[in-house]
Amino acid sequence: MAAKNGSLSINSENIFPIIKKWLYSDHDIFYRELISNGCDAVTKLKKLDMMGEYALPEGYKGRVDVIVDPEKKTLTFKDNGLGMTDDEVEEYINQIAFSGATDFIEKYKDKSNSDQIIGHFGLGFYSAFMVADEVHIDTLSYKDGAKAVHWECDGGTEFSMEDGDKTDVGTTITLFLNEDCLEFCNEYKAREVVKKYCSFMPTEIYLSKANTKETQIIKEEEKLPDDEVLEEIEPEKKEAAEGENAEAAEGTEEPKKLKIRKRPELINETQPLWTKHPNECTKEEYLDFYRKVFQDYKEPLFWIHLNMDYPFNLKGILYFPKINMEYESIEGTIKLYNNQVFIADNIKEVIPEFLLLLKGVIDCPDLPLNVSRSALQNDGFVKKIAEYITKKVADKLAGMCKTDKEEYDKYWDDISPFIKFGCLKDDKFCEKMNDYILFKNLDGKYLTLPECLEIKPQDEEENKENAVDENGNKVEAEVVGDKSEDEASGENAGEEKKEKIIYYVTDEQQQSQYINMFKAAKMDAVILTHNIDQPFISQLEQKNEGIKFQRIDADVTDALKSKTSKKAEKEMEEQAESISKLYSMPGMDMSAFGGEGETLILNASHPLVQYITEHQDGENAEMICEQLYDLAKLQHAPLSADAMTKFVARSNDIMMLLTK
Repeated sequence: MAAKNGSLSINSENIFPIIKKWLYSDHDIFYRELISNGCDAVTKLKKLDMMGEYALPEGYKGRVDVIVDPEKKTLTFKDNGLGMTDDEVEEYINQIAFSGATDFIEKYKDKSNSDQIIGHFGLGFYSAFMVADEVHIDTLSYKDGAKAVHWECDGGTEFSMEDGDKTDVGTTITLFLNEDCLEFCNEYKAREVVKKYCSFMPTEIYLSKANTKETQIIKEEEKLPDDEVLEEIEPEKKEAAEGENAEAAEGTEEPKKLKIRKRPELINETQPLWTKHPNECTKEEYLDFYRKVFQDYKEPLFWIHLNMDYPFNLKGILYFPKINMEYESIEGTIKLYNNQVFIADNIKEVIPEFLLLLKGVIDCPDLPLNVSRSALQNDGFVKKIAEYITKKVADKLAGMCKTDKEEYDKYWDDISPFIKFGCLKDDKFCEKMNDYILFKNLDGKYLTLPECLEIKPQDEEENKENAVDENGNKVEAEVVGDKSEDEASGENAGEEKKEKIIYYVTDEQQQSQYINMFKAAKMDAVILTHNIDQPFISQLEQKNEGIKFQRIDADVTDALKSKTSKKAEKEMEEQAESISKLYSMPGMDMSAFGGEGETLILNASHPLVQYITEHQDGENAEMICEQLYDLAKLQHAPLSADAMTKFVARSNDIMMLLTK
């Protein structure tokens, strides 16, 4: 075979089947595409009217109608927008993927706002062939002298186009559904899909069933020109009333009513809440929107209204839902829109990872309509959106902490794991939230980090009362006046170097003894029981020089020693002496304990020895062994001040243990 070079050929015969089958992953998305095209047509016509190139009919109201016909197995999309000429049908329909929106924007780029154009009449139209064996188009352009056009295609590469009989400006697209997709001409299925994709499109969308037999009753004055009246209903005659009752009855006569064929149902809301300014929205409106969009009837904790015009256009509302951590998924839902057109349900790429618990909507016209997840992941613009959302969340939380601390305290337990996770994941967020992270203390009070550091020992007043001079005489507390700059700077320098310790509790039940000791010593600690707390406080230590978090039972004796008054120290020494006598029991020889090669002889009946024997692997075994060792040492010489403090504290713990 002779060598041969050439180029690959791509033609309509082999590319059109691919377009039909794989244009979109979700087959129901053709609803969005065709309705978007209709909304675009209405928007364009209004633009032309504003620019003086067309005069809208009196009383004109743009709308898109979706009509299901289960008997004929058809689905119809009708709009009263600008329509198309035969040349435009040739360009926009017969040449696949040519965008009418792009052409319109280019033509009127100096006169119109391109952000208002939401669809792309080209490939989007061909999504109809994903569900239909045959598609018809009937259209009439707004242009003077334009003729109606009828176009049809049976799903192959052949089409026919001829003069049509449409008399009103606009476009009607009729889909003859294939047998596998008949569900889409079911009224309930149609309502579900239209609400999913088109709930907030800027043009009114109506859903109706062809030749419906359903009716509704209206007042005579509520009749609209398009209503089909089936029956007039006269008001029931009332018995004649006398006297005062007669006068009252004159103005209460029931109006005449009409029985009409069921009107098309308005599906969407053309001005969703996020398009309004936050100052125009009430609390009840925010709650109603949340319930309607997310079908969640638990009231959210709070919400954040996004409204940004520069450097990118972004609007939306984010809700912090109330979550039952034990029984519910903590994953939220973020609905992404483009000019009020639904793009994706639960798009994670535009939301920081730590905020995925949120429920909300984001409308960003700067994102492409047919956006892919992979494109979003690698888009620098998307990262800017995520950064903006992070900043807004931090600003909201900081503002709540400053202006409504009481409410902020109520929310904290629900949101704290996510906020702490955010601090670990995002340094900028951590910096903004540093002073607004809350810590719950032993009394159940919520404190910020600065408040934790500024808390003074509660026994300070006691120390003041017990203040004595060098001769032991009680003195009144002195008021320190202004110090010299050198003295002040010297002291401040010393304070900066000194490490500030924040004690914390990881298990309130297991550490209850230590909590009681802290409370007795009038000291405080914070409750940190979540798994995320350990890496979080490590980060705080790194970012806040001079701050150290220490577990309440890590070195409790040192803490107590530093907070103990002279009076208390004396009491503890006396207590230690009495405890030493208590444990000096017959049969317990401790004289040789502690020396190399020497042995401690124990009395088997001693309660501590019995306890150790029965609980060799218990959590308190080590503590009791230390106590026995110190008792042996006390037989020969007094313990050091530090060892005595530990001994006394340990003795209290053992007494409580043995009395259980």
